[in-house]
Formats: sequence, structure tokens, C-alpha cells
Amino acid sequence: MNRKIFGGDVTEDNSNGSEGRQQDRLGVRNMGEPIRLAEINFAGISAGAARGGDTVEIWTRLSLSSDESLFQKIIGNIAAAIEHSARLSGTHCSLNRANTVLLVIRPDNSGELWIDTAAMCNYSTLKRPGPLQAGTVLFENDIADVTGIWFPLVEIGPKDRILCLFREGWRFGLFFDFNPDGDLAIEDAKRALAALYRKMRYADLYTALAHQPTFGGLVAAGWFPFLELMSGEFRTLLESHDAGFELDDPERALLEKFDEARLDRMFARWLQNSHLKARETILGSAIRAFKAKDPVSVIKNVLSEIEGIMSDAYFQEKSERTHRIDKLLAFIISFAEQKVGGEDTLFFPVK
Repeated sequence: MNRKIFGGDVTEDNSNGSEGRQQDRLGVRNMGEPIRLAEINFAGISAGAARGGDTVEIWTRLSLSSDESLFQKIIGNIAAAIEHSARLSGTHCSLNRANTVLLVIRPDNSGELWIDTAAMCNYSTLKRPGPLQAGTVLFENDIADVTGIWFPLVEIGPKDRILCLFREGWRFGLFFDFNPDGDLAIEDAKRALAALYRKMRYADLYTALAHQPTFGGLVAAGWFPFLELMSGEFRTLLESHDAGFELDDPERALLEKFDEARLDRMFARWLQNSHLKARETILGSAIRAFKAKDPVSVIKNVLSEIEGIMSDAYFQEKSERTHRIDKLLAFIISFAEQKVGGEDTLFFPVK
């Protein structure tokens, strides 16, 4: 289920022209006006040092976070150039304390500088089943993944250039596309901003999965950063593992959080998938066994269905059957990457 989240408001994910009307109905507005820049002609960022007459590589599109050393090398010059352009246009501004900076450069090299004033939209995949009413309050444990970030009430056209600097916790993300071909890939920009957000907000998880001793140790203990555990519960396991502690206590505390209401929500979400819906009876038995604290029956019921679910999905896509587990696993990984838009999403499809 995909939804667009504006501040706290939610609209259906659509592209048929009704988005603006829905935003108006919800009362969504930018928080202020941009600073108008008379002249700002950003075309690229030098990728290295060069002497006069040398050929130098130029970055025209880049995405990086403050965890990367390159960020510190270039962000000061970028901020100084933007602030200088604002002063030449008659406005003093400082980007030092800004949370979100959006710069839109028009084809005539004029610009709009939005400093903490442009409404932001998160395109999110939600875990909670069923439809949502506009204005529904969402919590982090309702969100499975963030697949896009954008500024829907700022006019951005295919001939424009964009730069965005935004903060998440104690990190900053920088994305720019100076659009040398004159055809701004807006959907790609949305995905790039979302990828930056995910890597900053969940930096500890990405680091843990990239560190084989940590990841291998958690898998050996029977754990993986499943979406259902992404609201902080997996972090507790990770911290205990990194400290060298036994996982008995955090595991016991985690299992206690899977109460009847949470299990019923999970089950309802499973049944939205046709392959799982076809196995409603046996999966329902597994849920009841979990509630009865009968882990042997849970494992027996669920494990017996996993290969069948993969096989059905393979047949639906390929119109042929296979029971080779290596082919099924390769197919499921590829299918997951395509479905969620890449291998670096919070679904962690390649792990």
C-alpha cells in the first residue's frame, strides 16, 4: 500500500491530476515564500583539483550524506555561493541552522531558494492493512519503507535544476541535479532523496548489515531486520549483540510485544497477498499456535508453506514450475528488488 504523507495528512497515491485538489481539501500549504534569486548559474561541482588549462571532471548529479568525506569538502563552497547570490539579490540568509534547503534554478538562471518553507511529501509504503482516511495519524511502526521524497507545492519543471540539502537527526543529506540535458528526471530525484533519508535515519542498520561479523552473528542467532521489527526492536537486539550480551532477555521482551492485536494486524496484512490468502487456513493455524505459545507448531506450519509460496509466485511470473530452491531464491530476490525499487530499501531484498 503506497501513500503520500504531507506533514500529518495522507492522500491516495495517484497521478491523475486530483492530487492538487486533495491537497487543497486537506489545507496543505507551503510554510512561506521563497527567496527570489536574480542570478545563480550552477552547472556542476568540480570532482577534483585542476590547474589553469587542465581538463577536470564535473559532477552534474550527485547524492551523498554528511557521513561521507566528500560532503564536508564541498558543502561549504555550495552554501557560500548560495548565500552570496541571495545577498546580490538583496536578501541576507544563513544556511547554517536550516533543516531543509531547496534551490530551484530556472532555465534563465534565476532561482527560488526555499529555506524550511516548502511543504515536503514522503511517498511511503505502509504496513497497516486496509484503506486510510485523510488525516489519519501514522506512527513509525506503520511505515514499511520510504520510497520517495518531494516538494509537491513547489513548481519544478523538466528544464529546471535542483539542489536539496536536508537534515535527518544529526546527519545531513545533499542531492543535486544540474540537468545538463534539459530533461530533469523528477521520479529519479524523488527516489534519490528517499534513499538518502533511509541511509541516514537507519544508518545503524545499514552499517550492521554491511559488517559481515555483525550480520552473520545476528543471522546465526535467528534474527534479521524484518519490517515488522523496524520501529526500534531490531536496534535493541543489535545493541545487545554488539555489547557481547546474551540475547535471552531482549528476545523475551520482543516476543512479549507480539500481543493478540499486533498478530491480528499482521495476519490481515498477509491476507492482502493472493499467495498468502490461498493459505489462509494453515497460516491462521500458525497464528493461533503462536498465541498459544506453541513454537513447534508455528515453525512446522510456516516452514511447510514457504517453498510453496515461492513456487506459486514463480509460476505466476514465469508460467512454468520449478522446485529448485536456488532458482526460487534467485527469482524472489530479483522480484523483490523490482517491486521495491532497488536493493538498498528497508526491505533489504538482497540480504
